[in-house]
Amino acid sequence: MPELAKRQYDRHQYRVNYYNTGYTQRTNSRTVKTVPLRRTADSKKIARNNLIHRIISVAVVSVLGLTILPYGFNKVTKFMFNPTPYKEVKADYHKLLFPTSDYLSNHWFLGERSLVGAEVKKPAMTPLVEGTELTGLENQLKNLASLYPSIHPSVYVWDYESGNYADINADEIFPTASIIKLPVLVQLFRSIERNQLTIYDEMPLTEYYRTEGSGSLQFKAANSKYTIDTLARMMITESDNSATNMIMARLGSMTDINSGIREWGLKHTYVQTWLPDLGGTNHSTARDMAQILYNIDNPKFLSTSSREKIFDYMGHVHNNRLIAAGIPSNATFLHKTGDIGKMLGDAGIVFAPNGKKYIVVIFANRPHNSPLGKEFIVKASEIIYNNMVY
Repeated sequence: MPELAKRQYDRHQYRVNYYNTGYTQRTNSRTVKTVPLRRTADSKKIARNNLIHRIISVAVVSVLGLTILPYGFNKVTKFMFNPTPYKEVKADYHKLLFPTSDYLSNHWFLGERSLVGAEVKKPAMTPLVEGTELTGLENQLKNLASLYPSIHPSVYVWDYESGNYADINADEIFPTASIIKLPVLVQLFRSIERNQLTIYDEMPLTEYYRTEGSGSLQFKAANSKYTIDTLARMMITESDNSATNMIMARLGSMTDINSGIREWGLKHTYVQTWLPDLGGTNHSTARDMAQILYNIDNPKFLSTSSREKIFDYMGHVHNNRLIAAGIPSNATFLHKTGDIGKMLGDAGIVFAPNGKKYIVVIFANRPHNSPLGKEFIVKASEIIYNNMVY
């Protein structure tokens, strides 16, 4: 074997035999095997370190097993099989998952509250079919509004014969004040038609329902009884807040009202506060209110008897100082007004002597209790009547 190859081969054999605890030295004539190598000081050190690591590992596992694991079992695992020693205490998991459902819900099904959107595919109400936009009337109303810079209006007008309409901020959300009593009234008669109650049912006036603001019921004797018919009439004609709260409670609270409104297909009308709503949290739009007014006369939505009863209430509203003040005395106006410090409004149906018929809704945000709000509504009503009738 060449010398260079021989040296390379010997090196290889040395490494192989060294790691086999000994090595074999080859020569040209014979092979001499050496005795195995002894354990070095480094290997002893490694063994000692391994022993220390094992001791530490055993100690850590012992700590976990004796302290942390039992604590975790008592606090977590045990409750998976035995949730609580107090069997009489029941957790309401629905409220834990949906903590706002009690005050944001608008739907009630099988005893559970939920928040649902408006029914837009098959709404119970028939949508208004709009014809030509009355830009001339809109321009006149805008010119009027420019004379009242402190008043921010929302106006919607719709003609029954042609479908022509005028729209000034009609989709903007406004506080409704007592105009919110219109959807409460409609939901009442929808419930009557479903045989959930009758207009002859009675309710006692308790301190729970008695409230300030408009209406005479707040001054009546405690526990005096009133029929649903009487309460509904007082709610609309006197705008009685106590009567409204009694009716809403009889229907199932604000949840039932909101559930009905969503079923009708209205997106922006919402009841959030018992009356009086001085903060203006109950809200709607002029277009939504026009939709409600239109469907009162819709036989697919309300029966003839319900419509006649509702129109009877709306025809005897005591407050005739807003839209009614801007139309002739021989015209008929079925409506509901609303008045709080920051908003004044009126919504109804005008029947002119010549047979013309139109819906008009006016909201006016104003400085607190400013008389300019009333002045604007009356003048706007005059302009609208002259454009729609003549």
